[in-house]
Amino acid sequence: MEKRVLGRTGYHSTVVAFGSASLGPVSQQVADTAIELALEHGVNHVDIAPSYGQAMERLAPWMPRIREKVFLGAKTRERARDEAWRDIHSCMSRLGVDSFDLFQLHGVLDMESLDRAMGQGGAIEALTEMREQGLTRWIGITGHGPAAPRVQLEALRRFDFDTIMFPLSASM
Repeated sequence: MEKRVLGRTGYHSTVVAFGSASLGPVSQQVADTAIELALEHGVNHVDIAPSYGQAMERLAPWMPRIREKVFLGAKTRERARDEAWRDIHSCMSRLGVDSFDLFQLHGVLDMESLDRAMGQGGAIEALTEMREQGLTRWIGITGHGPAAPRVQLEALRRFDFDTIMFPLSASM
């Protein structure tokens, strides 16, 4: 599968990442089939979030076998530092990992949300502390909808993010 450098990470990520939201509502057997299929096709980038139902629990049994082979990205929708730290620890515990390759501010949809996440006591403080502690190498931001480009450009003015992620969808 084709690979491209992901943002400023230097990592050669497959052009198709495994967005694990679909694992949340399915059985472990169905999840195993999906994960195995993605890996068989060379996918080397996994994206996960606490809001994806039971996706972390479905992916956790695979982590001992694949953690060193995949780029693991996670995210938080929390906008305050302490709440973001709770999400970070929850992600680590639920997945059974001790670090991530990328941790992102998830779904920053508008300037108000950006202001909260980037302000004093905001979630960006937790992500920066994560990187300082070696719990993630890279920091990113995600957004959805028509305002995402404007919000993300402003985010880049405020912080030196390594990655930006937004979905491409005809319906959005």
